[in-house]
Amino acid sequence: MSATSPAIKEIPRPNWSERLKALRNIPPVMRIVWDAAPGVVISTLFFRLVAALIPLSILAVTRFIIDSVNQLKQTPLPHIFWWMVLLEFVLAGVATFMARIIEFCDTKLADRFTRHIGIRLMKHAAKLDLMSYEDPVFYDKLERARVQSTDRVQMIQVAGRLIQELITTVTLAAAIFLFSKLLLLALVVCIVPVFLGETHFAFMNYSLSFQQTPDRRELEYLRVLGGAKESAKELKLFGLAPFLVGRYSDLSDVLYHQTLGLSKRRLIFGSLLSLIGLAGYYGSYTYVIYATVIGMLTVGRMVYLSGAIAGASGNLQSLFTTFSGITNQALFMTDLLEFFAVKPKIVSKVSAPAAPKPIRTGFEFKNVSFKYPGNPRMVLKNVNFKLGPSERIAIVGENGQGKTTIVKLLTRLYEPTEGQILLDGKDLREYNLESLWKEIGVIFQDFMRYEMTAAENIAVGRIEDLDNQFLIRAAANKSLAEQTIRRLPNGFDQVLGSRFEGGVDLSGGEWQKIALARAYLRDAQLLILDEPTAALDARAESEVFQRFAELTKGKMSLLISHRFSTVRMADRVLVLANGEIAEEGRHEQLLKDGGRYAEMFELQAANYR
Repeated sequence: MSATSPAIKEIPRPNWSERLKALRNIPPVMRIVWDAAPGVVISTLFFRLVAALIPLSILAVTRFIIDSVNQLKQTPLPHIFWWMVLLEFVLAGVATFMARIIEFCDTKLADRFTRHIGIRLMKHAAKLDLMSYEDPVFYDKLERARVQSTDRVQMIQVAGRLIQELITTVTLAAAIFLFSKLLLLALVVCIVPVFLGETHFAFMNYSLSFQQTPDRRELEYLRVLGGAKESAKELKLFGLAPFLVGRYSDLSDVLYHQTLGLSKRRLIFGSLLSLIGLAGYYGSYTYVIYATVIGMLTVGRMVYLSGAIAGASGNLQSLFTTFSGITNQALFMTDLLEFFAVKPKIVSKVSAPAAPKPIRTGFEFKNVSFKYPGNPRMVLKNVNFKLGPSERIAIVGENGQGKTTIVKLLTRLYEPTEGQILLDGKDLREYNLESLWKEIGVIFQDFMRYEMTAAENIAVGRIEDLDNQFLIRAAANKSLAEQTIRRLPNGFDQVLGSRFEGGVDLSGGEWQKIALARAYLRDAQLLILDEPTAALDARAESEVFQRFAELTKGKMSLLISHRFSTVRMADRVLVLANGEIAEEGRHEQLLKDGGRYAEMFELQAANYR
């Protein structure tokens, strides 16, 4: 976030080539709509086709009725006259019924589309690389995609309305064309400026929305920050509320004035341009009246043509406006489609073998270096170490030295910039990714706190065992979380957290034991704990690690910790400094060497004296 209040910026103006390119979005979006509910799409199109033909049909029947009554002095009423009156009533009834059934179909299609696109969005997001989520540009794209997955439901209804209006306009225009080609041309020419104006402001609206995405994300962050339980203590103690409210107010004012400015210009210019379309309608209407006065048209045909002109004029304007709306919606769908077009780079090769079970020789880092995209600094530089079966390794080092990065490389959430990571002598990239993850259990320091039941919170470690209460309770027992869970009002069925009514929140240490239970439930060949006891007191930490030492016998484990009282249980300690392994050995040996490890140990030990 910027430290100063944002200034009002000029809205970027997309050129016409960008606007026309947006129309390419329509076919893929329509394919998504079709995939969501093909039966509903067919029904909607059929009912709209019927509804589109009714206006001209009613005008034709009305013309017959009026001409029959007007000629009553010369000729008697035709024998089908009252049937035609009944037909007009039936057509009006069908039109009313079609409007309601189309509304029903649109609602049903919108619900199906929202569900379909929401599921597809979640599935695709789950496939993307972890690195993507650390890119602010990607986050803006993801945010717009999320909004578009629900807000663009309107495009479905607009597209259906466009088809209906097009058919109605064509039929009414045909009636005018048969009377006067110039009359129809005049109508179209007068409406074109309205269409161009609507299209221009539609694209300006998209440009403004695109520009405002980062600021709107900041607004949402400030809103959450101002009302979150996690930030409530500091907000009160530090008196941050006025600062956050002021920043929110300043930023929202800027966005408000940007949006209001565009709305004002659209109101003024849109109103002026609509007068041109209105002039085209009344000019045509006046000509038809004149033709009737001089005897060129019957009264019935005058009503017929007047209705056709009114309908065609209104539908032409509506058609252009609807089309402009679709191009606007299509432009807004750009980010959603671009999001779906993003492909993960870390994937399994075709026919990749499963990860070995059991692992025989273990993992090996060979000259592994890593840097984040856009950052020239190497987080890791030529890292070399082995993690063999049944071996426990601890990694220590100051913050920012790459400890968690090693974990993410080992689990293939990241790919090395240089070097190789081997598993049983074969490059990690050769194995099937999902099978590799099944053999690894990881608990990060920033583990998730799921606002679900205690049992579900543990079961996410191996979700296929969600209904296996025996395994879930056994994992809770191993992590020492069972005592905490049994004190809850509903035990393992208790909803945790404070988001939902009836939920019970836990302390940081209690949550951490729940997270550890996930790792034990996974029963993986490699267990990785990244600062697993940061929220535990000394006694609880001692109990957890005593249990951890017992439960990891015969398994590979990797432990990251700042507390030297916990790393001494490791078979080997790696000391990271400046992205490199500065020291390596057992706890006792490293203390004797008197190097960086011994220095850090003494500094920490001094705090307890």
